[in-house]
Amino acid sequence: MNFFETSRQVTVLGAGMVGVSCALALQAKGWHVTLVDQRNPGEATSAGNAGVLSRSSLLPFNRPGLWQSLPRMLLKPGPSLQVRPSALAHFDFMWRFLWHARRQSFDITTVALDGLIQLSAQTHKAWLAQSAVQHRLRENGWLWLFQNDAAWRGSAFSREVLQEFSVAAQALHGQDIQSLEPHLSSQFQHALWIQDASSVDNPGEVVKAYANQFVKQGGVFQKSEVRALQKQPQGWQWTDASGSPHWTPNVVLAMGPWSESLLKASQLPSDFKAHMAFERGYHRHFKPVAGVTLQRPVYDTAGAYVLSPMVNAEGAPVLRMTTGVELAGRDAAPNAQQLEAAENAARRAIPLKEAVEGSDWLGSRPTTPDSRPVIGEMPQCPGLWLAFGHQHIGFSTGPGTGVLLAELMAGERTSINPAAFSPARFS
Repeated sequence: MNFFETSRQVTVLGAGMVGVSCALALQAKGWHVTLVDQRNPGEATSAGNAGVLSRSSLLPFNRPGLWQSLPRMLLKPGPSLQVRPSALAHFDFMWRFLWHARRQSFDITTVALDGLIQLSAQTHKAWLAQSAVQHRLRENGWLWLFQNDAAWRGSAFSREVLQEFSVAAQALHGQDIQSLEPHLSSQFQHALWIQDASSVDNPGEVVKAYANQFVKQGGVFQKSEVRALQKQPQGWQWTDASGSPHWTPNVVLAMGPWSESLLKASQLPSDFKAHMAFERGYHRHFKPVAGVTLQRPVYDTAGAYVLSPMVNAEGAPVLRMTTGVELAGRDAAPNAQQLEAAENAARRAIPLKEAVEGSDWLGSRPTTPDSRPVIGEMPQCPGLWLAFGHQHIGFSTGPGTGVLLAELMAGERTSINPAAFSPARFS
């Protein structure tokens, strides 16, 4: 073991789902961990998602057949994908992303993501109990909704892959859908009930509960903005917004969409480049109509939105609507087009009251060209560990990432094969 491994001191940069998971997993192995973020835990990208923990998330967006559908998607953008002009700055990502829409790459990605998702699901359950928030977990799956026979046939490839992975799912047709969710519109002729799935009623609060547990167990949370990293003879130095230096023998970079820009600003001695782009997503909350219920998240495949029953920070029930993907620059101005289109579709699916004032949210989710996160030590930079690039499934893969990274940092045998996530693939 070298100095970086034996010191057992580490600073984790980023307090979203992934960063908090890395902090908890390292703490469990006896590391002295400091967690750093300019916001409170769970308040950035992790605050806005559908709260779904599902093995069906093993399916990446760049899959076989994407090339054939690409011209239609670009010429007639739909609710599932919007491409903004600011996304063209990531041309290097675009062609690599399309290159990985091959069966060979797809097979590597699905196997890797499935292992990470399953590891995360086990870890989530343990941490929910440890943090005394297991009441937030629902284990009744989620629904994919299809309006007609053509849409159902169009999902054949996805359903076949899920079957190959033995993901528990049940096809529902006609009135069977209303038997499960009585208040959904009869416009949906088919549905796939993904039973190998669970969900939580407030993902941001789950992240905060995990962070509170980390602090309760002796971890340190430091609220500070990180501006740069610098390699030192024995460890690493990170600089905050005031220019003050902070030394740490080991560092974990888990800053989500801000990770690669920090590496660029730091000018480190490595040829690593993840070529990230950003899957931006929106959400909006609605007050539920009295007597109208939704028992589990539902995904309208035509409207490309997910509607999830949740509670807000005050504990009041809301329905969270999350949109499809917007490819755009990380900091580009919001565009409400997808939100409005998704709301119109959602109102046809189930009765909704007015939107909750001030609930509109936008987040940028970091995506790598092969749709796999980067987990491991950065090439040519001993003691600098990477954990980012989880696309739109960071909530489903964060705990597994923490466990895997902690095993790698300890030099232990890993729970899953780490090869597909290695930073070396981008070096």
